[in-house]
Amino acid sequence: MKFDPRTLRDAFGAFLTGVTVVTTVNDEGDPIGFTANSFTSVSLDPPLLLVCLAKTSRNYAVLTGARGFGVNILSEDQKGVSNTFARPVEDRFATVDWRKGPNGAPVFADVAAWFDCSTHDVVDAGDHVILIGRVEGFDNSGKTGLGYARGGYFTPTLADKSLLASVDGGLLLGAVAVRNGEILLVEDGMGGWTLPFVEKDESDGLEALERYVAEETGLAVQTGLLYSVYEDTATGRQHVVYRAELGEGPLKNGAFFPIQSPPLAAIPDSAVRDIVRRYGAESPFGNFGIYFGNQEKGRVHAVAVKG
Repeated sequence: MKFDPRTLRDAFGAFLTGVTVVTTVNDEGDPIGFTANSFTSVSLDPPLLLVCLAKTSRNYAVLTGARGFGVNILSEDQKGVSNTFARPVEDRFATVDWRKGPNGAPVFADVAAWFDCSTHDVVDAGDHVILIGRVEGFDNSGKTGLGYARGGYFTPTLADKSLLASVDGGLLLGAVAVRNGEILLVEDGMGGWTLPFVEKDESDGLEALERYVAEETGLAVQTGLLYSVYEDTATGRQHVVYRAELGEGPLKNGAFFPIQSPPLAAIPDSAVRDIVRRYGAESPFGNFGIYFGNQEKGRVHAVAVKG
């Protein structure tokens, strides 16, 4: 069956993706790169990933003949970088802070993550080729990635700001804060454990949660993506919970417990107990959903696995 290419491309564009810049160096040692969202992880052992490259790309000969390539996953404040590397700009690399990675490909500063790969295989795939890379080095900053769908960018932080601004009444911001395979729990004031929560003032945003967790724990905190939104029907209060990563150092308040064996019996709040239990079940796979509902019933919406 023959399809209209534009219509098919629009249908493919319904899938929400991240945004990357794929890089390498040519025979003269000059850096080249282009924006791509056809990226996915392939294998952990061996560590493999792939990107797709059009055969009509002006970078086709260099990429398919190179000994390796880099993948820079752009962070949500790097739309300008994406646009620069998607256009025929004379010297794209003059606009970014970059260096050579351990395998020689250009890797960028301030990205969500980067991977420097040796070329594992080049697979013919219609009007594209699939470049499979073996990861020789990588870095994960913990920043949230830039999103793309149906020809436009989206940023989780902006979506979160809209969510927080739309909630009427009392709102508690909470965090599933983890470090080195352990989850942070704090005392609930009644002899049990709970997640860290802070009341959001009308003018506050997500920074109120980051500030509170940092002050209570004495640790650096990097807030991630949304994890749970629920109403406590008994109090009428909304709860918005995010994933977060905590930095190294001594803990000021609270305690760390293994993610896979937290003290569930000592968590009296059933909604918090379910959040902690679900996080333990999802964390081995990195496939975190988002819960919407109340403290008794709701639905977990699946989101894409992060490579």
